[in-house]
Amino acid sequence: MSDDEDSDGPVPVGVKLGSTRTVIALPDGEGDLETVRTLTCLATYEDQLTGEERVLYGDEAATEYPDRAQFMLRSGLPEDDDRAELTKKFFDALIQEHDVPADSVVVYAIPTIDNEKGLANLESVIEESAVGEAGVQSYPESLCGSIPAIGDDLEAISEIFTAVNMGSTNLEASAYRRGEQLTPFATGAVTGNEVDRMIANNVEEETQGRVNIDKTTAREYKEDHADFVDFEPFTDVIQQPGGGSHEFTIERSVMDACNDYLDEVVDEIANSFLPDLANDYMKVYQLALDQPIVLTGGMACVPGIVEEFEERLSEELQREVTATAPERPDLSATVGAQRIAAHLIESDSY
Repeated sequence: MSDDEDSDGPVPVGVKLGSTRTVIALPDGEGDLETVRTLTCLATYEDQLTGEERVLYGDEAATEYPDRAQFMLRSGLPEDDDRAELTKKFFDALIQEHDVPADSVVVYAIPTIDNEKGLANLESVIEESAVGEAGVQSYPESLCGSIPAIGDDLEAISEIFTAVNMGSTNLEASAYRRGEQLTPFATGAVTGNEVDRMIANNVEEETQGRVNIDKTTAREYKEDHADFVDFEPFTDVIQQPGGGSHEFTIERSVMDACNDYLDEVVDEIANSFLPDLANDYMKVYQLALDQPIVLTGGMACVPGIVEEFEERLSEELQREVTATAPERPDLSATVGAQRIAAHLIESDSY
C-alpha cells in the first residue's frame, strides 16, 4: 500500500470501540502505523478552582477514580441513551487528545451482536464524532481482526475461512467467503469478562477466603500471568483492613478459569456454530475447515491458546483442524480496519 500520509488526501483511520479497550490506528507521518490503546471508561470530576466538570478517560480514569469510572460498553454496545452520551464524551476526549484528523476516512470494526438499539446508539456515536468527514464505514470485527493474520495486505477478503473472536463481552464466530459474512454466531455466555469473574472467585477459594480481589485485579492477573505453555505461580500482597499486609501465592486460580473458558469456547464452536454453518453452507464449511481458523480478540492474546484450541477442537470434531492468530490479537481488528480505510482511499471508493 502507498503511504497515505504523504498525500494531501484524507487520512485512513481504523477504530475499535471495545467493551474493555478502545484502539485507534492511523499513519504516524513517517510511513509506520501509530496505535492508540486505552481502557474504554470515563470518569468526571469537579475542577476545584473553577467548579467546572472535567472529563478523565481510559487508564487514568480507572486508576485515579476506580470508584466512579464507568465502562460504557460492558455489553459490547451502548445499551441506552445515557451510555451513548458517555461513549460520545469518551470518544471525543480520546480523538481530541491524540489529534485524530477530521479529514479522514474511518473504518469501524463492530461486533456481531443482534441488538438493534445498541447498534443504533453506536451508529449515533460514530456519526456525531469529529472524525470521518471524508467517509465512514463499518465492517465485522472478526473480519477486520482476521486481516493481519492472513496476510500483509487484504488477502483475507479473497479467502474462504472461519474466524472466532474471543472478546470481553461476547464469543463471536463467522465464516467468510471473499469478504461476505456467513452464519454469524454470537453468545454472551462465554466471555473474557466471565474469565475475570471466575478468577476472582477462584482466588477467594484458593486462599480459603483470606483474599478477595475485584474484577479489575482479576483481569490484570489474567493479562500478566495466564499462559497455557509456561504458567508459573505468582505472589501478590494485599493490605489488611486493620493494618499490615498479607502475601499470598496463586497457583491454580488463573489457569483453572482459562481452561474452563477454552473448554466452553470449543463446545460452542463445535456444537453450535459449525453445525449451523454446515447446515447453511456445506461446501463453505468443508473448504473453511481445510484452512486455519483465525482467533482474534483479547483472550486470543493468552500464550499457547491457539495450540490448545487446535488440540481440543480436533478432539471434539474427531478430525484435524488448525488455527492461527495475528501477532497482536488485541490490536488486529483496528489494524485490519485501518487497512480497509487505506484501500478505500487508494481506490477512491469512499
